[in-house]
Amino acid sequence: MEEKKAAGAGISATRRAAVLMGFGILVAVAFAASVMLGSVRIPLEEIWQSLAGIGAGTHQQIIMNIRLPRTVVGALVGVNLALSGAILQAVMKNPLADPHIIGISSGAGLAGITMMLVFPGHEYLITPVAFVGAMSAAIVIYILAWKNGIRPVRIILAGVAVSAFLGAGISAMLIFYSDKVHGALMFMAGGLAARSWPHVYIILPYAIGGAILAMLGSKHLNILQLGDEIAKGLGLNVELTRVVMTALAALLAASAVSVVGLLGFVGLIVPHATRLLIGSDYRFLLPGAALLGAAVVMGSDTFARTMFAPTELPVGILMAVLGAPFFLFLLRREL
Repeated sequence: MEEKKAAGAGISATRRAAVLMGFGILVAVAFAASVMLGSVRIPLEEIWQSLAGIGAGTHQQIIMNIRLPRTVVGALVGVNLALSGAILQAVMKNPLADPHIIGISSGAGLAGITMMLVFPGHEYLITPVAFVGAMSAAIVIYILAWKNGIRPVRIILAGVAVSAFLGAGISAMLIFYSDKVHGALMFMAGGLAARSWPHVYIILPYAIGGAILAMLGSKHLNILQLGDEIAKGLGLNVELTRVVMTALAALLAASAVSVVGLLGFVGLIVPHATRLLIGSDYRFLLPGAALLGAAVVMGSDTFARTMFAPTELPVGILMAVLGAPFFLFLLRREL
């Protein structure tokens, strides 16, 4: 009974089903818009024909080799970042937690940029190395924020400090390897330009595996919301759960960072919006956040690359414009 109360069981199953269905429709609309819109507008019927393997020509080449893989990468990145943010908010009991804000993405970014610049022939190692960087940053933040327990303000302050330190490391790498700075700058901005099928194959296993593990851990995340003492009374190993779920959040964030760079605020905005509509029961919050995250990234990328056409704006810049005011609003409300 306590677990259901803490998870927001007052929201009806009908409403949850309707919201999840609405998110699914948003994903479909964002997917169609992403494939249709661009310098060449492609009719919807041609998209269906290309997906079915019917027909050929320039439009099919654009769809299959340029827009479709970019759209799929955007969807998977949105899923991973949204799940990562939702998990971190539960583990750290902090509604402001986000892999970008608290420094986890910076840890992954520094490791990823180091691999790109120092070991350019080993791109296949970017994701595992980025995971090590993300997990290391998470551990340091957790240690710095611990003082007779964890408080949200301390996590934010520790995360800002760690993020600033890691950002200095990234800047140093850009200076030392200035001849390769263009690719690294695009990595820092966060964007989906030139993403192709190999990038889909890189992130897909992490998205599938991470989503499955997150759903399996949803019950534990619900119990964590009850407080440490009650959770221990229910037989949950609190610290082990925090470590395992933080590692999962770090892996999800690292896989996204390794493919699109430092794309921020998705893990902050999406879980909050989902929680307002669907409640705090992580059995429903996680799939809802995954769907909304996919729709937000695909839709934002479509808007960013068509708004100033033919110049393409990295989607990370648009997310920062949207996310920074949202973060300040939450900060004032929580404090």
